[in-house]
Amino acid sequence: MDQLSLAAFDYDVAHLASALVLLAAFGLLYQRRLPGMINLFALQSAALGTAAAWQAWMQDATQLYATAAIVWTLKAGAVPVGLHWLIRRLHSTRTVETVLGIGPTMLAGVGLIALAVLMVTPIGATRSALTREELALALSVILLGLLIMITRRHAVSQVIGFMCIENGVTLAVVGVKGMPLVVEMSVAFSVMVACILFGIFFFHIRERFDTLDLHFLESFRGEDR
Repeated sequence: MDQLSLAAFDYDVAHLASALVLLAAFGLLYQRRLPGMINLFALQSAALGTAAAWQAWMQDATQLYATAAIVWTLKAGAVPVGLHWLIRRLHSTRTVETVLGIGPTMLAGVGLIALAVLMVTPIGATRSALTREELALALSVILLGLLIMITRRHAVSQVIGFMCIENGVTLAVVGVKGMPLVVEMSVAFSVMVACILFGIFFFHIRERFDTLDLHFLESFRGEDR
């Protein structure tokens, strides 16, 4: 395989791994069942870990291997297992109520991707094609994560949306050559702390309101149930 073919192969694999992260975000946007959302988040994180490992090989950046290991271990393994345990422990409903229908939500997601491309194109004009596309895909994942948080009423689904946003941030970090390891480590640590706090928060909500549906929390006025 000549040098040009090898470079094209590297580009295709990197692009495929990042596209899978975005595709999983679309799956999260479509999915209405909590176990399905958690499993899709695990798949998204596994694809993100693969993207980080491939970028480590392309950039000859050993710190990105550590990032990939953290993502695979923490976000593709420990966090989904913890979320599955939470919804079983809290006897939470398995179906997630949405503010918008699936059709309008997916159309909004397509519009956000178009917006991400329009925003990144002028900023990355001096960068390589791979860097521009990685940033566009990462921003798309971030915006879809925000959309998940806006359109889902269940507290656990909003946490998944938050972690989808963090996956988009990590995808942007690993796609930019020369990003220091301390940034990736601090992001991973912040996610771990956030998950612990969210778990405690869920237990308090469940104990106080007997539900994790935010629709009921919005209508609560302080009366004893």
